[in-house]
Parts: sequence; structure tokens; C-alpha cells
Amino acid sequence: MTFVDAVEVVAIGLESAGVAAIAIGALVATVLAIISVGRRNPTYNRFREQLGRSILLGLEFLVAGDICRTVAVTPTLENVAILGIIVLVRTFLSFSLEVEISGRLPWHSVPAISAVGKPQPNPLE
Repeated sequence: MTFVDAVEVVAIGLESAGVAAIAIGALVATVLAIISVGRRNPTYNRFREQLGRSILLGLEFLVAGDICRTVAVTPTLENVAILGIIVLVRTFLSFSLEVEISGRLPWHSVPAISAVGKPQPNPLE
């Protein structure tokens, strides 16, 4: 087995892990939402968060697979440019999902909760 063959196998493994993370995460989130509905618990926000987290994890694996394949196997200028576009699109998707899940920008900290249960201002902002 050559180096290129080994890297191709690793890239396929990473991409398969990405697809599996999304599919299994969606299945688990759906099952948990169905169970939660049966118990009359609020489910929508929890379902969205769990599904979003699985998509984020899957995107990370897919980007890693693309990087391995492009940089190690076929590092032409055209392929690197295509990789750059793919990474930009997936990074934007990841950023958008993170903001959607957490409800805040990643560089904003979560407000501290005081003893009376009210958020306190962050002195570092």
C-alpha cells in the first residue's frame, strides 16, 4: 500500500465518520424527542440543540477528510482552491449552527448567574 492509498483510506474513514455522526446524531435526537414528547417535556429546543451538535461534529469530520485528501493526495492549485471554498462554506455553516444553538456569538461569554438567579454583567466585556 502506497502513501497515497493510505491517505485515501484515512480520508474515506473520516468522511464516513462524519456521515455516521450526522445520521446517528439525528436518529438519537429524534428518539429522545419522541420519548420527551411522551413525557410532556419541552422538546423543540433540546431537539434542535442535539441535532445541531451532531451536524457540527459531522462537519468537522468531513472537513478533516477533505483536507487529508486534498493536501496529501492531490495538492494541485485548483484542488487547494476548491478545498478553500469547501472549508469556508463548512466553517460558515458551523459558525451559523453554533450561534443558532447557543443563542449568542462564540466570543461572548455566558452571563454569570447571581445568588438571586439574575444574570450579572460580565466585567470583561
